[in-house]
Amino acid sequence: MSKTIFVQKSSGVVEPFNALKLRGSLARSGASEQTIDAIVARIEDDMVDGVKTSAIYSRAFSLLKQLSRTVASRYSIRRAVMELGPNGFPFEQFIAEILKVKGYETATDQIVLGKCVDHEMDVVAWKEKELIMVEAKFHNQTGFKSDIKTALYIKARFEDLTETEFEYGGKHRKMTEGWLVTNTKFTEHAIRYGECNNLKLIGWNYPKGGNLEDLINETHLHPLTCLTSLSTKDKQTLLKNGFVLCRDIENKTDALKSFGIDSRKIPVIFEEIQTLYESGI
Repeated sequence: MSKTIFVQKSSGVVEPFNALKLRGSLARSGASEQTIDAIVARIEDDMVDGVKTSAIYSRAFSLLKQLSRTVASRYSIRRAVMELGPNGFPFEQFIAEILKVKGYETATDQIVLGKCVDHEMDVVAWKEKELIMVEAKFHNQTGFKSDIKTALYIKARFEDLTETEFEYGGKHRKMTEGWLVTNTKFTEHAIRYGECNNLKLIGWNYPKGGNLEDLINETHLHPLTCLTSLSTKDKQTLLKNGFVLCRDIENKTDALKSFGIDSRKIPVIFEEIQTLYESGI
């Protein structure tokens, strides 16, 4: 690409197109160098000033899908997490499942009594010597960032819980950590405040190690919304009926049929799930 092309991010910010970012996201999805070169070349050929980054993503996803459903599924993980809406409950379930794989027992949608008032807590997780309270902030727009006001609010709630004992896992225990988890990003001020006040923040790409993307990769938990063999309608139907992960629907032929999913697609769905597992993605 001989001239600089400017793109518009979901936040509205306009910046020069950076092919390295696109190449990096394609590489993390497991695409080969040859595939990356071909997709970047196709996209650069079609670029016009002011194109939205969402359109670039859609084009790259479409090209990947033609080559490999598995790689396309991996590439779409962030979008797939955003499709766990519009309410946040499937996201809370998703976070709870990640913590279970990490060795915790979990409970969602809890009412916990603080020193002054009671609080709704999205996820509570515990081990022998740990009790973690998790506030899960779900957003279905990529440009949204959790700011300092959110961090201040959550920190104040956790402070009200520090002196209280809770009964989880058959024993009385105090909270050892409070986490603020989001599927998007944090502002710089929120990050500085969290680091200064011992508030654990987990966003899509923060911190550098142990962020949400890392946790998904480590636990190999795939939201069913990443499956390219399911239509948008199929995904929403399954989410409404309490299915969140690929493993929730694996080999559930009768259940899928009962929700109106075309029986001819079901073997393709199972094959895509199995390929995701076998690829180690």
